[in-house]
Amino acid sequence: MEFNQAEQTALLQSLSNDARTLYILGIKPTVDKKTGVSAPLNYKAFLSMLNGKEQKFTLGRQINSLIKELLNIGLVNFNEEVELNHSFNGKTLTLPLTTMKVDDYTKLHMKWSSMHLDWKPNENLVADLAKLIGLIEYQYTDNELGDFIAYWLGRPEVQFSEYQWSQKFVFNLKKMRLANNFKGVQKIGQQLVTPKAGISADENAKNLVAKYSKNNL
Repeated sequence: MEFNQAEQTALLQSLSNDARTLYILGIKPTVDKKTGVSAPLNYKAFLSMLNGKEQKFTLGRQINSLIKELLNIGLVNFNEEVELNHSFNGKTLTLPLTTMKVDDYTKLHMKWSSMHLDWKPNENLVADLAKLIGLIEYQYTDNELGDFIAYWLGRPEVQFSEYQWSQKFVFNLKKMRLANNFKGVQKIGQQLVTPKAGISADENAKNLVAKYSKNNL
């Protein structure tokens, strides 16, 4: 199973390994490659897949929680309006990043760097990603950009491609605006989920993504 660069970067965001497993083994394999639409969500199958020999998951709301994690970082969206406190069983998802034409941004994958004071996101990529993840008003303020730069300046050992830096910025922008109930973010149902803080990935996350991808991170 292959994951494009956009998916790989998203999977390395602040996300539980159970949510990654659900996306990689439970949702992605059912998706129509042309439309990016999943098969109806099957909680019984998900519970069996996630539990293995353990009975870690027993309730539908636990699956809901994992799906909300994927919603928060833009890996999935619902095809229709849903109530986030109701069951998602039988609903279908779109996987917006699976149909993104990342070849248009090939050059942005070539140059890697750490964060610096004069960094700015690629405006065309910001616009494309924002549309895919439901960020309607994607124009950002100097303060929003400054907060992002300041966070990553404190981690000079971290390097990403130009593409990944811009993608991280868009995901972070959506998280912050959802947390503040910003009207320019597309709602799903009547509730907004407060995202977890942080945008780092551990070795387990990297290994999980790499295991199911033909591309090297």
